[in-house]
Amino acid sequence: MGIQRIESVLYSVDDLDACVRFFEDFGLTPAGRDAAGAVFTTLAGQTVRLVLEADPALPPALERTPTLREVVWGVDTPAELERLVAEVAADREVRRTRDGVHHAADETGFGLGLALADVREAAAAPRPANVNGRVERWNSPLEPVGRVRPLRMCHVALNIPKDGREKAVAFYVDRLGFAPTDIVEPMGVFMRAEGDTDQHTFLLCHRPDKAGVNHVAYEVPGFDDVIEGGNHMIEQGWREARRLGRHTVGSNVFRFLHAPCGGRVEYAADMDRVDASYGPNVHETAPPHTIWALRTNRDASEDADR
Repeated sequence: MGIQRIESVLYSVDDLDACVRFFEDFGLTPAGRDAAGAVFTTLAGQTVRLVLEADPALPPALERTPTLREVVWGVDTPAELERLVAEVAADREVRRTRDGVHHAADETGFGLGLALADVREAAAAPRPANVNGRVERWNSPLEPVGRVRPLRMCHVALNIPKDGREKAVAFYVDRLGFAPTDIVEPMGVFMRAEGDTDQHTFLLCHRPDKAGVNHVAYEVPGFDDVIEGGNHMIEQGWREARRLGRHTVGSNVFRFLHAPCGGRVEYAADMDRVDASYGPNVHETAPPHTIWALRTNRDASEDADR
């Protein structure tokens, strides 16, 4: 099956204290910290690594720190890992570190890693919902979700220059087995990892015409988690990057936050699941960004009726 998921992301950061506080507030699990950096995990066992000084053997940063330096992809079997490493090594250096990760660079210059996936169960039952004709909750008022704990990193989006975008996409499709799902010609290409069923695991976005991190998305169990997680982050002083909404491509409910490690992070829920019969869908013009986005007539004076 090949690549199953995002296994790890690595950020070069300037303010380690701020980044640690951000991911603690976001709901990830601390897994270690020293003077050089910190590590967090999702419930599915993926890791977010924050370092003050990245390994000099990594490809050079494509934008000013803080930024994302490397995405490590998790592969299902040793045989598939060996095969994919050989594909990458056909025309570029690949180095293996003692933790079993094979490191290289993609066509744009982003750090790229391959490793065996260490998947942990992180299933979540949706909250019971009521609608006329289908009642799932009797005599049991809902309580707040409380602290939101992301289940997993579900996709990563990277910005790439327009020049060379076809070659950048082909690297992931032809060598690493990603399947294009929605090709939005004015914006970018959504791709699904071979072992994943999300509508996209990866997005290469050329609309900004520059290289850098766009965002990393984290799946949460449902709509309430997206709302409450975002509210908690705002209460802790973090800044929202986009109004709450539901995407057109992928259909997921989202809430974005500016991250001190670079780019943005997203709480995401209810993304389309697809199989090999889906796509690729080619959009000559960009679909609307959202099916809906939160609107309010109280923006000018939130306290007007208090």
